[in-house]
Amino acid sequence: MNNLSKPKLSLLGLQHMFAMFGATILVPLLSGLSVQTTLISVGVGTLIFHLLAKGRVPAFLGSSFAFLVGIQLITDPETGLFAGSGMPMEYKLAYATGGIMVSGLVYIAFAVIIKLIGAKKFMEFVPPVVTAPTVILIGIMLAPFAISQSSNNIFLATLTLFIVIVAASWGKGMIKIIPILLGIGGAYAIALIMHSMGMTNPNGTPILDFSSIYGASLAGVAPFMLPRFNIIAILVMIPFAIATIAEHIGDMVALSTITGKDLIKDPGLSRTLLGDGLASGFSGLIGGPASTTYGENVGVVALTKITNPRVVQIAAVYATVLGFSPIFAAVIYSVPAAIIGGASFMLYGMIAAVGIRNLVDAKVDVSKTKNLTIIAIMLVMGLGLRFGPRITFMLGATEVPIDRLGIAIAVVVGVILNIILPDKEAQ
Repeated sequence: MNNLSKPKLSLLGLQHMFAMFGATILVPLLSGLSVQTTLISVGVGTLIFHLLAKGRVPAFLGSSFAFLVGIQLITDPETGLFAGSGMPMEYKLAYATGGIMVSGLVYIAFAVIIKLIGAKKFMEFVPPVVTAPTVILIGIMLAPFAISQSSNNIFLATLTLFIVIVAASWGKGMIKIIPILLGIGGAYAIALIMHSMGMTNPNGTPILDFSSIYGASLAGVAPFMLPRFNIIAILVMIPFAIATIAEHIGDMVALSTITGKDLIKDPGLSRTLLGDGLASGFSGLIGGPASTTYGENVGVVALTKITNPRVVQIAAVYATVLGFSPIFAAVIYSVPAAIIGGASFMLYGMIAAVGIRNLVDAKVDVSKTKNLTIIAIMLVMGLGLRFGPRITFMLGATEVPIDRLGIAIAVVVGVILNIILPDKEAQ
């Protein structure tokens, strides 16, 4: 099914763009960065990644939620790094993107280490018993976003999910391989009908909001922003790279399982990490958020079984071109969050399911105390820190939330346990 015609490739690329769009634009909307710049940065960044990965990895690089916390630590007017300084927000954001740009060097450092010792040796420290729980954690930690996005209109969210399930389970031909696009498009058509009939969301808000479309131009240059550099801002940002590197490794393992190819070996983890790091560096250079391999698009690959990297490359071109169209960004943003949430139910769950599948395919023996201990501690550590009480420490005058680093800490603990725990059961 991967030898597809150009029209089919184009349509499948559109589906990948829709899969990443909701989450990708949410980061700039929450942080104050530009949506247009973000679309360009993730589009070009994905193409940089594919160039470094020799065009063999069906991964899309979207804006990272992990770094959103770092941006807030720098820009928040009350508790941020520059609180009380009177500094304009655009300057604060420039320091944040400077930190993002430098954090790309962390990826490059890991890539060099892997190149020197070899991916096989490196993967001995992060075997499936460590990476599979990481993938599971990624899927589970995304779950609340699907719930929160869906909560504003349960009917539209349920309708979207229903269309996706029907198309994926009973559809044939193209219908079976574009369930996400059909779900979003079908639910949006119903939302248009409901809106035209004067219906509203349960909380009384309009189902559709076209206010951002009025007055928007068809084409326009994105508001690029050069980075600024501050050592504390850089130190605040760098730890979040550890979390996204863990996601990267987990996604590469998941995609290896889905595609049936050892992507850790070819094109190689050093090349994919280098591509990811350069993409984040480019994004920070033009004023965009940090990038990371997107679980949403991994979910699309798992669901459709279409592993042709050309599809993702087309999605990257779409994103780049549309970054220069304010009116298109406004139209896409008019898609109700509930519809994106309904589609995310399938995508986020699929990510966690791929992690479980990876444990099975790697034949990880969970009857062994070592393996069971690693998986158990990683899951509790990652989920407990993320959804438990707030835990922080002070970095100068900035409060750094440890609870937002759940995945990174879980991976570090998993690696340490894998090294120190004995392989053999006590006799």
